[in-house]
Order: sequence, then structure tokens, then C-alpha cells
Amino acid sequence: MSTSHLNSKRSWFVYGFAVLTYISAIAQRTSFGVAGLEATERFNASAQIMATFSVVQLVVYAGAQVPVGLLLDRFGPRILITGGAALMTIGQGFLAISTNVPMGLAGRVMVGMGDAMVFVSVLKLLPLWFSGSRIPILTQLTGTFGQLGQLISIFPFHMILVNYGWTPAFSILAAFAFATLITTIAFVRNGRGWAQSKQNTKKHEGSRLLAAIRQPGTRLGFWTHFTTAFMINTFMMTWGYPFLVQGQGIDSSLASSLMSVLVIVSVVVGPLLGTLTSRYASKRSFFALGIIAWMVIMWAIVLLWPGQAPMWLLVLLMVAVAAGGPASVIGFDFARTFNPPQLQGTATGVVNTGGFIGAFITIYVIGFILDWAYKAGGSTGELYNLAAFRLALPFQFVMVAIGVVFMLVERRKAIRFLAGGK
Repeated sequence: MSTSHLNSKRSWFVYGFAVLTYISAIAQRTSFGVAGLEATERFNASAQIMATFSVVQLVVYAGAQVPVGLLLDRFGPRILITGGAALMTIGQGFLAISTNVPMGLAGRVMVGMGDAMVFVSVLKLLPLWFSGSRIPILTQLTGTFGQLGQLISIFPFHMILVNYGWTPAFSILAAFAFATLITTIAFVRNGRGWAQSKQNTKKHEGSRLLAAIRQPGTRLGFWTHFTTAFMINTFMMTWGYPFLVQGQGIDSSLASSLMSVLVIVSVVVGPLLGTLTSRYASKRSFFALGIIAWMVIMWAIVLLWPGQAPMWLLVLLMVAVAAGGPASVIGFDFARTFNPPQLQGTATGVVNTGGFIGAFITIYVIGFILDWAYKAGGSTGELYNLAAFRLALPFQFVMVAIGVVFMLVERRKAIRFLAGGK
């Protein structure tokens, strides 16, 4: 099979338009996080109902990952990216005209389904268009470029939302998703290596999911993604903005600027981690565990700080939380290196459920605790306040403990597997 197309100019062209759709997916995913206060008013919703919006989307996203992985190995990334862009267009358009909770939830379900198809499909493109030595760095760069979607939701989208209202803001996001649908159809292709990969996939039909899960690297990747990604997803998708505005007393424009630190850090840390994981593959789990420890320490300091935290400390918190995004991509590298090509889409889908399963559990439990604190206080004052957040946000430490335990268990099994044991 000819490999002359690998690393070619066309490779970068195809990859660039695929990443553009992923940037759109991140903007669609995180848009509700900065619209939380407006959504509370528009839908007259409690904290638990607000959490339900994110939880439903995450349940759909996480639940779709394994079927998407199986479809990806069967039909290829181009079809999946196209379908994802179409669903996100419809979902955000429907959300733009929603006036009640059921309509809003329906829109977020469609956005979640579309979003679920994009990232793993872009990763599947990489070995079809690039040589193996570049893939770990490009995997990190994909996640890094995707963070530009957060900038879109934090700045232009939020500005339009505040100044022009709900419908214009979400309509513009729907138009962005539609634009990427057109560019995907026009420019994204599977590559010459797809025919051989598809032929190998047919030989494993019916056993791919089981085969991928049996690989200790897939399970290690899942728990790595679970533990590193759930905090940044929880922060960006639901509770970060209310925590900064109503918990820490920061005005909305400054809170949006502060959340942009998440993107800046991802842009810096992503390529660095990609280089390190490529050069020191045996140390990948140590990089992830170090970043997890850093996130826990910073959250503990902020939550224990007497009164509202100073700005410098909140910036350090943003830096720590942001590092979880690039660290989660290490999980996909485990899936890639422990599975044959015909199983990589399925394995990547399994890994990608980790951080989102962790996030929807965390988001919902935090919402439950916030509502309980509000009712316990006699249902007076603000729904979100610093005292309530100090009760609710430490639940993240429980999730970290669970994730780290399973990471260590699966790491030992992965080491045994590489050494030739069972």
C-alpha cells in the first residue's frame, strides 16, 4: 500500500478542515456553560434543572461514544464528521427558538449526539494521513486547536448573548455548525489507507468492542481520561461561570476573561505534553497523575481560602484546571498504542466516555447539593453563593479518588501485559 500521501500538503488540508469542525463542536458544547445565568431566567430553572441540561448532553455524548467508535471503524471518519456537523446545526437551531425546558433539552440532546461524532473521527483521520511519529503530537494539537471553540463561546457568543439575546446568539452558533457541514462535505476525505483498514475491520465485526475493552491500555486510557477531564468539563460546561460570578463576586465580563485562561494554558501545555508523551512513552501515566495532583491541590486551596479568593489565586486555579484537558489526551495515546488499527476507533470511543461520565455525575451531584443548601437556608438569598459552592464542589475530590485508584490498578495490568504476562 502506497504511503506517499502521508504528511503531504493535502494531509494538512484535510486535517485543517476536520479540526475546524471540531472547533465548532467545542463551541457548541461549551456555549451553555457561559449561558447558565441567562438559561436560568429563560427557562425559570432551579440548579438541578440547570445541571440536567448539561447532564443530558453529557449522557448522550458519553453513551454515543461506543456506538460511534464501532460506526467509525465501519464507515470511516468523513461520514461521521458530516453527520455530527448536521446534528449540531439542527440542535443549536432548535435551542435558539426554545422557550421551555423540554424544548431546550431536545436541542441539547441533538448537540450532544453531533458533538459525540467529531473528536474521535478527527483522531481516526490521523493515521490515515500522517506517519506514526507525528501522531502523538498531532493528537495533542487536535485537542489544543479545539480549545479555540471555547474562546468562541467565552467571547463573541457571550457578547452577542448579553447584548442581543438568546435567539440571535444560538442562531449564529447554528450557522457556524452549518458552515463546517459544508466544508466537511467539500474537503474532508478518508485517505488512501482507509480501504485496507476497512477490510481488516470487517474481519473483526461483532468482536471489536470486546477486543478493545480487553486491552489493558484501553481501560487505562478510560480511567486516565475520566480523572483528568471531568473537572474541566464540569467547570466549562456548567458550574465554573456561576462559581466565578456569584460565588467569587466577579463581574461577568471579567469572569469570561478569566475563563479564557483555560484556553491559553491548553494551547501551551498541549504541544508540550504531546512532545513528552512521544519521547517518554513509559512515563505517560506519571504526567497525568502529576497534573491530577496539581488540580486537587489548587481546588483545596481555593475552597479553604477565607472569604473570596484573590484574583492571582483564581488564575492559578484556572491554570491547573486547564491542564486537565491536555492531560486527558494521554488516554487516547494509550488506546492507540495498545490496539491494532482496526480497533482504534472503537477503543478511542471507549476512552472518550471517561471524562464525560465523570462530568455528568459530578455536575448533577453538585447541582443537587446546591439545591439542598438553598432549601436548607430557607430558600432566601441567591441560589448560588460561596458557602453553597464550598459544600458542593468538594465532591470532585471523591471522583478523583475513584479515578486514581482505577488508574493505578490498570497501570499495573498494562505493565504486565507489555512484559508478556496476562
